[in-house]
Amino acid sequence: MTEIPQPAVVRRTVAFAEAVYEGRTEVEGLEGILVQGAREALAAIEAGRIPVVVDPTAEIRHELPLNLLVDAILAKRNLGTTRDHAPAVVALGPGFVAGRDVHAVVETMRGHTLGRVIYQGEALPNTGVPGEVGGKGAERVLRAPAAGRFAARRRIGDRGAEGEVVGTVAGQPVVSAIDGILRGLVREGLEVTEGFKVGDVDPRACREHCFTVSDKALAVAGGVLEAACFLLGGVRFGADGHDGGGGS
Repeated sequence: MTEIPQPAVVRRTVAFAEAVYEGRTEVEGLEGILVQGAREALAAIEAGRIPVVVDPTAEIRHELPLNLLVDAILAKRNLGTTRDHAPAVVALGPGFVAGRDVHAVVETMRGHTLGRVIYQGEALPNTGVPGEVGGKGAERVLRAPAAGRFAARRRIGDRGAEGEVVGTVAGQPVVSAIDGILRGLVREGLEVTEGFKVGDVDPRACREHCFTVSDKALAVAGGVLEAACFLLGGVRFGADGHDGGGGS
């Protein structure tokens, strides 16, 4: 897994990006560790760990026996990924055209088509409106009131109330608009721009949700796995969704 030098992850308790800061992290029993270069990455894989390397342009792909590359930047646009980067290239969300830019695109918008694999065409356009969780949409997202350094007053997993100050940016309060559990929060000290997403309040108020992979992430990951199997010669599925046989 490649990362930028300072990941701005909100759901840090279920993100391997935390290894960039801590050296290691664990997500649902699977360990991710920070590595330097291809040799350490391969050793981590052999040991059953997820290697995380600071490599914003994924140059490490030239040094590894790569079969599958997944563009999971979620920038809502293509930052340079092409089909010749690997035998199978899969991208998440809008900004890519399957069959032209990449081999497959996985839908990331909540709704009926979430996790679907697209082999010709593109994902639904970005609306800029967060999907609903527990009946709440945009109001569940915490955004920076100004540009500056984020300082937290609460921690992931804390229960909060509407109107409560969760943190500050440049001294200005970040206020929760709803009651719920603080499911995500960017790292203390991160420099953010005005309007940047710095947190996520879950109105369902189930603390366990803060430390497990979400339904949306599982659906998208399932789409990536389906695309990988199809593109790399795994189980083929017909138009009706049934196993059509094939190699492994």
